[in-house]
Amino acid sequence: MPVAKTAQLQIRVSPRQKEAIQRAARRAGMEMSAYVLATVLPPAERRFQELATACRDSDRARFALAEMNSWLADLGADELAEAVASPLPEMALYWANYIAATVEYACARRGIAPPAWTVAIAPLTEPVFGSTLFTLRLYLLGHSPPPFRRRNIFIDSTVGAAV
Repeated sequence: MPVAKTAQLQIRVSPRQKEAIQRAARRAGMEMSAYVLATVLPPAERRFQELATACRDSDRARFALAEMNSWLADLGADELAEAVASPLPEMALYWANYIAATVEYACARRGIAPPAWTVAIAPLTEPVFGSTLFTLRLYLLGHSPPPFRRRNIFIDSTVGAAV
């Protein structure tokens, strides 16, 4: 549902800058105000997809997940629902499960239903633990949040928590 726009912002630009913004807006097929707004405050869905896509690169995945974790924790219910509406891009099953569990956990915290695409991601067949220490496995088995346990991922912290 669109949010009512009740405030106005004015900025001063040179005639050349205004023309450049107008040209860019026309190329994007948008009105100038919509173009500037979309450029300065990109839609939440695009940000989610960017972070999810970064998880396809195993060298960047952990950083992208940490950023996604913090970002999702700060979203309100409506923003969250909008951000996670579209399915994930193609990626390894582990990362798809981790992101789906993160989204399910964030949705539960905000009291909203998770998006339908999360159900389509089959859980991992083998358990994955967030620590290589064998002595921590029993702890992780009992303390992992339910969305992660259902997906056979055993960790200690999730959306809004930092390790």
